[in-house]
Amino acid sequence: MSPLQIFYVEDNDDLRETIGLLLEADDRVVTSFATAEEALEAFERAPCDVVVTDVSLPTMSGVDLARAVLAHQPGTWVVLSSGYAITRGIETLGPTVRSLPKPFEIEEMDTLLAEIAGAIAQRRA
Repeated sequence: MSPLQIFYVEDNDDLRETIGLLLEADDRVVTSFATAEEALEAFERAPCDVVVTDVSLPTMSGVDLARAVLAHQPGTWVVLSSGYAITRGIETLGPTVRSLPKPFEIEEMDTLLAEIAGAIAQRRA
């Protein structure tokens, strides 16, 4: 099975570097972006399996990025991460969108990504 291709979007430089490295694994390839626009441009050229994005970004929000990604490639998995509780509206984005509150433990993200990888493997089988 090919590695899970993950786009990680975070405007905080330190967090982006640290979490980006922690997300790397033998079965995952992580590409990090500082803005939603950079990630969307890359996604339109070569879609990934999962977009993990901060919700609060400078110009385009993580939710707007999720909408654009899903409009371009329905069924793409998106993980929205925020320091604020995302309690309403996430279900309207579709069945492949999840939320993970910040700060999160890397084990929580690993568990979520393993679940997503399993769902993707089932869909491809």
